[in-house]
Amino acid sequence: MRLVVQLAAVVAVAFLGGLVTGAVEGSAPATLVAGVGTAVVLVLGYALVVRWTERRAPEEVAARGAAGALARGLLVGAGMFGTVVLCLASLGYYRVDGMGSVAGAVALVGFMAAAATWEELAFRGVLFRIVEERLGTWWAMGLTAVAFGLMHLPNPDASLWGATAIAIEAGGMLAAAYVATRNLWVPIGVHFGWNYAAAGIFGTVVSGTGANQGLLDGVTSGPALLTGGAFGPEASPFAVLSGLLLTVAFLWLAHRRGNLIPRKGRAAAAESVTVAR
Repeated sequence: MRLVVQLAAVVAVAFLGGLVTGAVEGSAPATLVAGVGTAVVLVLGYALVVRWTERRAPEEVAARGAAGALARGLLVGAGMFGTVVLCLASLGYYRVDGMGSVAGAVALVGFMAAAATWEELAFRGVLFRIVEERLGTWWAMGLTAVAFGLMHLPNPDASLWGATAIAIEAGGMLAAAYVATRNLWVPIGVHFGWNYAAAGIFGTVVSGTGANQGLLDGVTSGPALLTGGAFGPEASPFAVLSGLLLTVAFLWLAHRRGNLIPRKGRAAAAESVTVAR
């Protein structure tokens, strides 16, 4: 029941925040404030519902060290997408036709902050964390990655391959970031940095949601197999490869830190064997 209650709380706040953000969509400053405000309320709401349902301090969203963790995640996410764009540009599949919209880039800060925060709280903070307690890290990663990919299928220009790419490069990688750090600030930062770099800086399509007005007037063209087509560069093999490499790096760090959790049944069996000896 705590999974249901926590997920319902996060979705409810995200829904209400989306209504407010949509109501002020024509104003970049108002959209910025509404989006960032929604992200803050989401974190506070998550902390309250976890404290209420689990009778513990929600250390995964503790204020101490949050700024540094967010900054590190943001740099990783932005660098990851920048590498994807660099690969596309080197092949002639991405070009800049001039400057884009500063107002659009400002508005996207709020929009992407709210989106990254609610998705990380819902998928990594609630779903992954609680499933991991029962089934262990590997099963939790696989199941929540599939769910994360499927969530993107209803997008206007979504495709099965696009959703699969998201499951691999984002669903698995963001879960691995949480496992490595055991806080939600790093995956929120990675998620925001990735999405904002894609839309707010390079002006590309994000997860099949249509064109974006970012700082640059970016144009992506070429074979859909390499560029991601209408879904955007997230469906390109360069994005999938970069996500896989980061997943491996985060999992290596998680292993070094002893953060990987085995299946509950196996852990109990191992413990009983140890006791018998």
